[in-house]
Amino acid sequence: MSNKQPVPPLAATCRAQAILRAVAAGRVRMRLGCEPDLFIDGLACCDQAMAHSLHHLGLIRPARPGGVGDLVTATLTADGVDMIRMGPSAA
Repeated sequence: MSNKQPVPPLAATCRAQAILRAVAAGRVRMRLGCEPDLFIDGLACCDQAMAHSLHHLGLIRPARPGGVGDLVTATLTADGVDMIRMGPSAA
């Protein structure tokens, strides 16, 4: 990963990988705020704590700027792309 920190075990779980793959496929929208919530295929993500962690770890981000409460497409960061390439056994 480009930030030179060890891979957090949380980000290498199967659930985290599934969320990252959904983001990569363009299926995820993010409600902006201090703790952004994710919506996958129009439904609230079942693990918002994981969604928050992926954002705080710098693996996902909003595709465009917006105001608090705006619903925007989520996108992977370079580190998020690296996590998908490493797969769930990266930790």
